[in-house]
Amino acid sequence: MITYLLRRILLMIPTLLGITVLVFTVMALSPGGISPQALIGGMDMKPEERKALQDYFNKRYGLDKPAPVQYLRWLNNVSPIGFHTDEQGGYTEFSFTKGMDLGSSFQYGRPVFDILKERIPITLLLNLVTIPVTYFIAIAVGMKSAANRGSTFDICMGISMLALWSIPTMLAGVLLLGFFANVQYLQWFPTAGISSREALDMPFLPHWNDSGFVRGFLLDRIWHLILPVLCLSYGSFAALAKLTRTSILENLNSDYARTARAKGLSEHDVLWRHVFRNSLLPLITVSAGLLPSLLAGSLIVENIFSINGMGQLAVEAVRGRDRELVLSITWVSGFLTLIGYLIADFCYMLADPRVSYD
Repeated sequence: MITYLLRRILLMIPTLLGITVLVFTVMALSPGGISPQALIGGMDMKPEERKALQDYFNKRYGLDKPAPVQYLRWLNNVSPIGFHTDEQGGYTEFSFTKGMDLGSSFQYGRPVFDILKERIPITLLLNLVTIPVTYFIAIAVGMKSAANRGSTFDICMGISMLALWSIPTMLAGVLLLGFFANVQYLQWFPTAGISSREALDMPFLPHWNDSGFVRGFLLDRIWHLILPVLCLSYGSFAALAKLTRTSILENLNSDYARTARAKGLSEHDVLWRHVFRNSLLPLITVSAGLLPSLLAGSLIVENIFSINGMGQLAVEAVRGRDRELVLSITWVSGFLTLIGYLIADFCYMLADPRVSYD
């Protein structure tokens, strides 16, 4: 197991390198490329001011160098092992304890690490709430549909799940905002953000005081997350519910299930003690790709609901040609994706004792 884990971790390094090379190449080959002219285009400046700003960008970020040199410079900065650089951008001594430096953002003028430290927890919160909701609904609906195959519930859920899966995320987000957050309709939920400004000064849990009920920070955060989580999860649990139903029906008719019934076990015990565990394997396979899809979906959802997470940050970074920020977001997203695949491999072993990585 340790050998397999080390091998997978080592394989992450060339994979992440390949992802960042591909993204950097696309940015470099895009119209305008990665240059100070593209960064300050459209600004109303005097010629001497424009020239001074271009010289600043060239000196600070090495944008006057060829694209391969720019990438190697960025790679040296983000690697914990490499060459130290001086104020002029030149390389000094080699060190094994140099530390990682994600650079500074062109747009925000702040260290990329500080920006990511603010945005990553928001996106992770959104996804860590979405994944349990997705699997809980999918397993509950899928198992009940399989246990009552051909019933009214099975037919209605089949049609409903197919309809939900067919609705684009952008359309669903706009409709949710239009009907449940609009002042002209229900206005049950807030239109933007993940918390109210007033809630930051409230206690964590709801309570009663002299003025009445105070919802507290936790309840306020849940209230803000309902629409984004629903918008992010409905397509996933619709597809997973259909997959769960198919997997359970296949195992219900297998030899080991018939043997369990012949021994006198009830249908409930056959379903939960034997069939359910073997039916988890396809769900684990899909879960490996669920985190990347949720990260991609959060890009849309965060922009619709004005949530300052990684998704909205990625859009702003690409629009502003912010090389340091785009590459860092790519690196973080790729790392989280590979971690998701690694967790799925270990879940295989937990669900099926026959799976071994020794």
